[in-house]
Amino acid sequence: MTINQAFEILKDAGGIRAARIITDNTKYFSRIRVWRMACALRRGVPVAKIIHQKWFYGIPFYTNKYTLDPRPDTETLVAAVIADNPAAPKILDLGTGTGCIIISLVKNIHGAHGVGIDISRGAIRVARQNIKNFDLSDKIKITRASFDTPHAVHEKFDIIVSNPPYIARDDARVDAGARHDPRVALYADRDGAAAYESIARYAKNWIAPGGKIYLEIGDGMEKTVRKIFENAGWKFIRAECDLGNIVRVLVFKI
Repeated sequence: MTINQAFEILKDAGGIRAARIITDNTKYFSRIRVWRMACALRRGVPVAKIIHQKWFYGIPFYTNKYTLDPRPDTETLVAAVIADNPAAPKILDLGTGTGCIIISLVKNIHGAHGVGIDISRGAIRVARQNIKNFDLSDKIKITRASFDTPHAVHEKFDIIVSNPPYIARDDARVDAGARHDPRVALYADRDGAAAYESIARYAKNWIAPGGKIYLEIGDGMEKTVRKIFENAGWKFIRAECDLGNIVRVLVFKI
């Protein structure tokens, strides 16, 4: 099958933009492969899940069904850390997924290094693959752990970052593409606040003196998350908005 034939089939299934991205990132086209990709597009599978690649903060990351596809909103989290110009920080990434957050930070902050944790074995494999792809194995370690336990890590960090699950289980605003992301990375109990409650409680064990924690939050969650962290003894520093002028990141310290 020629690339033009594949493009027309994919265009009919998912539109011109999807067809262009897939054909630009696919090396060979067999009839069965193109048919499978077209079927996936018709089911609403995101293009990133089909080509197993998503750009984030100017870097292409490997992704698959075990991880969230990196999203532009999360670039606000990375930018907030970089804007503080930390000196060779030790970073902890809670719920690392693809590893896109900690990798982007380590690549953009001189001397940065750290640890990413995730409960999903599939996500850990993806994060380690991305770390290997960027030759960062000497700077970033990935370990399996849950951040709702005080023993998730046994170190202190200058920076803690997290894009935790924060969607309420009955929230109808989830887009179609997110239906193909792992539910454990999307949804949280207590109207989406459960992960923040765990982090507010246990991250105090992992933060170094003078350190900061940077959190991505959902639309409309600022007051809820601030209250959770302030009640747990954290001091609010600032909020950051994404490109849609939605408060997307909150920064705290002890």
